[in-house]
Amino acid sequence: MLAPLQVGLPDGGWTYVLSVLAVSLQVSVTAVALSTLASVPVAVALGFAEFRGKGFVTAVVNTGMGFPSVVVGLVVLILLSNSGPLGPLNLAFTPGAMIASQFVLATPVITSISLAAVEGIDQPVRDAAYGMGGTSTDVGLVVLREARYGIVTAVLAGFGRAISEVGSILIVGGNIVFSDGQSYTRTLTTAITVEARQGRYEVGLVLGAVLLALVLVVNGLGSWVRGKGRGGARR
Repeated sequence: MLAPLQVGLPDGGWTYVLSVLAVSLQVSVTAVALSTLASVPVAVALGFAEFRGKGFVTAVVNTGMGFPSVVVGLVVLILLSNSGPLGPLNLAFTPGAMIASQFVLATPVITSISLAAVEGIDQPVRDAAYGMGGTSTDVGLVVLREARYGIVTAVLAGFGRAISEVGSILIVGGNIVFSDGQSYTRTLTTAITVEARQGRYEVGLVLGAVLLALVLVVNGLGSWVRGKGRGGARR
């Protein structure tokens, strides 16, 4: 039988919650920022390039959006373990390992949605940029400007994928928290799992509410950006 649910946090609980939140944001924001730097140029290059096998490459990118997170976590941990090729970096069970795992998960999402945004720009826009004497770089910048709302949506989707991740970061991060309640590699999602297992449902509910608020903010931003994009297209 479940223990009676108590509303509220134990003494010092908010320090724990804020610590877990800080680690979640640090890891996810860093991973998504790095993923954006890698994904957007790839999406632009694929959007402009015409080569044999482009459809296959695009399909691989789209397939990556459904990578099983636990498999990604296992592969990253093997690479970063003492016996792995990246073992000398000593990143296993650190926030760095969690960033690497979330990077792998967010990159296909951002790349795929950004590619769709780039390919959605009408050919006359590109032709007009070329007709005005623009170089390939100039045309690329014009396309980026026109596709900016779609790319921002892609970044927000990547952040949503990262911040809600459980399996991979549980494997590579180890879910470590210090005795004083300060989180080292424990995030909102892994903390909810632990608190539920320990019967501390009130703490789990608070953590869940914080995570839900973050997701709602991200979704709200995404809806606002899509609305701006549609408004700009109508103008």
